[in-house]
Amino acid sequence: MAERIRVVVVGACGSMGRETVKAVCQAGDLELVGAVNRSHAGQDIGQVAGPGPLGILVSPDLEGTLEAAKPQVMVDFTEPEGIMSRIQTAILHGVRPVVGTTGISQAEVEDLRALCRKYRLGAVVAPNFAIGALLMMRFAAEAARFFMDAEIIEMHHPRKLDSPSGTAIKTAEMIQASRARSGSGQSVLHRSGAVEKLQGARGGEMGGIHIHSVRLPGLVAHQEVLFGNPSETLTIRHDSLSRESFMPGVLLAIRKVMELSDLVYGLESLVFGAHS
Repeated sequence: MAERIRVVVVGACGSMGRETVKAVCQAGDLELVGAVNRSHAGQDIGQVAGPGPLGILVSPDLEGTLEAAKPQVMVDFTEPEGIMSRIQTAILHGVRPVVGTTGISQAEVEDLRALCRKYRLGAVVAPNFAIGALLMMRFAAEAARFFMDAEIIEMHHPRKLDSPSGTAIKTAEMIQASRARSGSGQSVLHRSGAVEKLQGARGGEMGGIHIHSVRLPGLVAHQEVLFGNPSETLTIRHDSLSRESFMPGVLLAIRKVMELSDLVYGLESLVFGAHS
C-alpha cells in the first residue's frame, strides 16, 4: 500500500476547515496529522469538526505544528491577514501549501512563485475549489469572445471578509485574457455616460467589467456572469449550496501538489490541463 499523504489543516475550526478535516479523514490515501486554529486550542479536532475523536489536538502554533507533525501538505482556509507569512512558513519547512484563503494579490502570487521555484516545491493557490465554478469561469472565458459586454454578480454569506470575491476577480481576468487572445476588445457599457445617482450603484470596475458583490444570510457561494449583445443576453451561473461542494477540488489539489515543483494559481490548471 502506498504511503498516505500527511496533511495539516490551518483554520481547522472554521467552516471550510471543518469540512476539509472530514474530507481528509474519509480519504484513504490521505492522513490528517495536525490542526491549527487560534480558537479551540487543546481540543480534539475530531470532536470539533465532527468525525469523532482523532487524537489530534488543535494548536494555535503553526510553526510548532509543522515541526512536530512533519506534514507534506498544508491546507489553509483562514483570513487574509497573515496569509503570506503562513505560506512562507510552510515552504521554508518543506511543506507544500494548498491555499483557499482569498485576498492574495497578483504581485504576492509572483513572490510566492519565486519562492516555490527556489525551493523546488509545489503550491496551489485557488480562488475556488468547486469544479462547477471552474466550468462557469471556463465557459465565461469562451463566451467573452462573442459578447462585447459583461458584468459579474457574486453572492456570498455575510461572514466573507473580502469583496469582490477571488472567484469574481479570477473570472474577470479570464474574460480579459480571452478577449486579448481573440482581439475582441473589452466591455464598453461603462462608457455610456450614465450618471450614478447613488455612488457605487454600478459596482466596482475591472478592465471595463462591472463586478457587484452581495452579502446575505442564507447564501453560501454563488456567481452569475451576464453577457449582452444587441437583442440577446447570455447568463452563466454557478451555485455552491454547501461547503461540501468544494471538497473534491481540495482533495484533488492535495494530491496534485505533490507532483509540482512550482506554484499553480487557479485549480483549472490542474483540472483542465491549462497553464496558470
